[in-house]
Amino acid sequence: MGQPIYVRFETPKDLYDKVYQLVEISRDTGKVRKGTNEVTKLVERGEARFVVMAEDVAPEEILAHLPLLCEEREVPYGYVPSKAELGVASGLGKSTASACVVDPGKGKPLLTELANETRGLLRK
Repeated sequence: MGQPIYVRFETPKDLYDKVYQLVEISRDTGKVRKGTNEVTKLVERGEARFVVMAEDVAPEEILAHLPLLCEEREVPYGYVPSKAELGVASGLGKSTASACVVDPGKGKPLLTELANETRGLLRK
């Protein structure tokens, strides 16, 4: 099985770990929102600082619009392999297809680093 239709770049394993770390730090010291509808609204309003999408979402159409919307609004985004782990990292306790950092809190340096790294991956 290949990559889902919404995955626009290959994410290295070390980047997955940093994305989960950013979500956890932002959850504890800033603000994270969960769920594709909520994330879409925040990207459209210009409030999202970093969007995270899980790669194991079914059906894929749930997230198909999100990468292009993020690129249009110039919001950095990244992928993680597991919606279950993303749910735990964001403090939900159950799976979530996507989440976004609204306020990175103490994770601001990590957010800046991830934004630069993921933009570099998109251009390749």
